[in-house]
Amino acid sequence: MQYTLDEIRDIYHLPFTTLIFRAQEAHHQYQDPSGVQLCTLKSIKTGACPEDCKYCPQSAHADTGLEKEALLDTETILKDAVAAKEGGATRFCMGAAWKRVPYGDAFDSLLSTVRGVSDMGLEVCCTLGSLEQDQANSLREAGCDVYNHNLDTSREYYSEIITTRTFDERLENIRKVRVSGMEVCSGGIIGMGESIDDRLKMLQELSNLDPYPDSVPINALIACKGTPLEGRSFVDSFEFVRIVATARILMPKAMVRLSAGRTEMNDELQALCFLAGANSIFLGDKLLTTANPSESSDYELINKLGLKSLDPDDARAIHAKAEAQVASLV
Repeated sequence: MQYTLDEIRDIYHLPFTTLIFRAQEAHHQYQDPSGVQLCTLKSIKTGACPEDCKYCPQSAHADTGLEKEALLDTETILKDAVAAKEGGATRFCMGAAWKRVPYGDAFDSLLSTVRGVSDMGLEVCCTLGSLEQDQANSLREAGCDVYNHNLDTSREYYSEIITTRTFDERLENIRKVRVSGMEVCSGGIIGMGESIDDRLKMLQELSNLDPYPDSVPINALIACKGTPLEGRSFVDSFEFVRIVATARILMPKAMVRLSAGRTEMNDELQALCFLAGANSIFLGDKLLTTANPSESSDYELINKLGLKSLDPDDARAIHAKAEAQVASLV
C-alpha cells in the first residue's frame, strides 16, 4: 500500500489511546505480541569516517576525541559474537565507519568474518556504507542476512544533516541490497531539529518502498559532545512514541527496533514504546561508540513486562501466516 503524507499525518495525529490501539492491532496481526528480537551491535572499524553526518561522533569532521581504530581481525570479532550469543542475542550486527566498502584485503577479511558469525547460528547484519552490487552479492553469499543503511531523515531536511552523500545514493544502496537477496534494515533518527512533518515524510519514504524494510530502527538522537548537534534537547517522549506507533501501523511486518537513546529513557517510556509496536532492541552496554543500557537491566525490564526473546525463524513464520490470511481475504 502506498501512503500519502496526509494519510500518515492522520494516523500520527490520532488521539494517543486510539493510535496505540491501532498499533497494537497491527502488531498482534503480524507479530508475536510478546516477542522481542535481541540484537548486538559491534563497531569493527571505528572513527575517521569521511562523512559529515552532524549526529555522528565517528565523523572525521567532528571533534569528539574518539580514537580511530583499523578494521578488527576476524578472531577478535568472532570472540565478541560468541559473547553476544551467550548473552542471548540472535542477531549480530557489525558496523564499520566507511563511506564506501573497500575492496582488497579488508573486504576479504570481512567476508571471512561474516562466514564465521553465520556458522555460529547467528543472524548476520552489516552496516558498512555504500556497496557495489558485486560486493552486496558477495556478502550475501558469505552468509550476511541483513544490511543496514538508514535514510536518517526526510529528503527535505537531509542536507541540513549530511552533505557528503545524497539521499538518492542511500535509496540506491538499499536497491542493491534487495537485488542481492539480503534483507533491508533502514530507519532514521528523531530529534535532530527536524519538524514532525520531516519525520512523517521519512516514514512515508520507508513505507512506500516496495517492499518496505524488514527492520526499521527508530533512534532518538544522542547529542554527542564535539558533534554539530551537541547540546540539543532529548526528543519529546510522546512524539517519539507516536513515531514508533506510526511506523508499526505503516509497516506491520517489519521489526521496529528501539535503537539509540535508550539510556535517556526510563522503563516506563520504553514500555510505552513496546506497547506502540517496538519489538527489537540492541543488547550490550555500547552501540558502536555510544552508551546503551546494561544487559542485566534490559532483561530485568523484559521480565517485568512478561516479554520473551523472539526467535527469527518463528518471527518469519508469523509474518508469512499473516500475509497468507490477508491474501485469502482479497
